[in-house]
Amino acid sequence: MRPMLLMNAAIERIATGFRWAEGPVWFGDANCLLWSDIPNDRIMRWWPTGEMDVYRSPARFTNGHTRDRQGRLVSCEHGGRCISRTEYDGSVSVLVDRFEGGRLNSPNDIVVKSDGSIWFTDPDYGIMSDYEGHRAESEQGVCRVYRFDPADGSITAVAEDYERPNGIAFSPDERVMYIADTGFTHREGGPHHIRVHDVIDGVRLGPGRVFAVIEPGFADGFRLDEHGNIWTSCGSGNAVAAYAPDGTPLGRIDIPEMVSNLCFGGPKRNRLFITATTSVYSLFLGVRGHPIL
Repeated sequence: MRPMLLMNAAIERIATGFRWAEGPVWFGDANCLLWSDIPNDRIMRWWPTGEMDVYRSPARFTNGHTRDRQGRLVSCEHGGRCISRTEYDGSVSVLVDRFEGGRLNSPNDIVVKSDGSIWFTDPDYGIMSDYEGHRAESEQGVCRVYRFDPADGSITAVAEDYERPNGIAFSPDERVMYIADTGFTHREGGPHHIRVHDVIDGVRLGPGRVFAVIEPGFADGFRLDEHGNIWTSCGSGNAVAAYAPDGTPLGRIDIPEMVSNLCFGGPKRNRLFITATTSVYSLFLGVRGHPIL
């Protein structure tokens, strides 16, 4: 991991004062970072000058975010139990909130493929209590991974054998998909690993195989760098870990708080932004994030 780090770059806490920071996404054209403060029901915004403000509140308990190929913010809403999109004029539209007639659980993390399709995980964290959403019964009965096509409005389940699917990302060539299972958070002995699936015909997933077991802790959100290495949160492990594309562990970076998610940003995409419980941290790296992830 040493070649990916800079000997004179320190971990910086760039913002604090949150209850559970999640879902960071970099807006290069606006030179700012957005992320969710889920229990406080708001989306925060930060600029490299150090300024910070509330981007949206209430935010319907948003969790993970990404951008579509037109640059719009696409969000997972626990409160709305949906995937929403922020339009160019600032209005928010619901893209999908149901599957086979029932409401989704509480979409958690999200990625947009080069064909414009939206892939997202749907565990039940947002309906388990009123802290990060609204307590409710699941109308699906299971936690799935979905593919939604905004072009025709279709939604399909691409994985149904996860206990609590969480972080999600494509490889740079989009031939494989990585998905975290964090069943460990609410069941002793539950899964705390990342699985990898082959993407078949660009629209469905093959059987999953374990890519990496996160020990200690569990993978929550993650993103890939320009070489296809996976940089992942380690949950209760209070760290960020990196793995090579073949699953070889490359190393860990200790963070002062429990890490939830991360993304690459900055003008050269060589700055790692890390959401960790009450704070956001950053670290300049010797590698860049993949430009479309």
